[in-house]
Amino acid sequence: MSGSSIELSSYRDQHFKGSRSEQERSLKESTTLYVGNMSFYTTEEQIHELFSRCGEVRRIIMGLDKYKKTPCGFCFVEYYTRADAETAMRYVNGTRLDDRLIRVDWDAGFVEGRQYGRGKTGGQVRDEYRTDYDAGRGGYGKLLSQKLEIVPKI
Repeated sequence: MSGSSIELSSYRDQHFKGSRSEQERSLKESTTLYVGNMSFYTTEEQIHELFSRCGEVRRIIMGLDKYKKTPCGFCFVEYYTRADAETAMRYVNGTRLDDRLIRVDWDAGFVEGRQYGRGKTGGQVRDEYRTDYDAGRGGYGKLLSQKLEIVPKI
């Protein structure tokens, strides 16, 4: 697969079960993509509509808040072939979906449990620390939202 024209990014899943070289090999052979920076309101149907333009999608796994089981801004898209996944990497990464520029990256392969956010509050870690208001991702960051809720009203 070294003839691939799509390079691997520097991101690596810190929870990968295996050695660094096993992870590299899995990424180079993978047909699974990680899709990030999605709106919490983007549906599986919208994702399928966009990604199926690049090839036959095997399955989509929506990222969910660990506690609320609601979408939390990411998903995994699995193709049947590496070539279709490469096409999606080439043409979908950085495109606009639901008014957001989505990020597409290689994933070493979906494992049950990875569909849940890893943040302390159940969602994605990055959404806990955001200080800006982002309507597509639930408003203010979760930790800031919690602080705003406990401020006494005068």
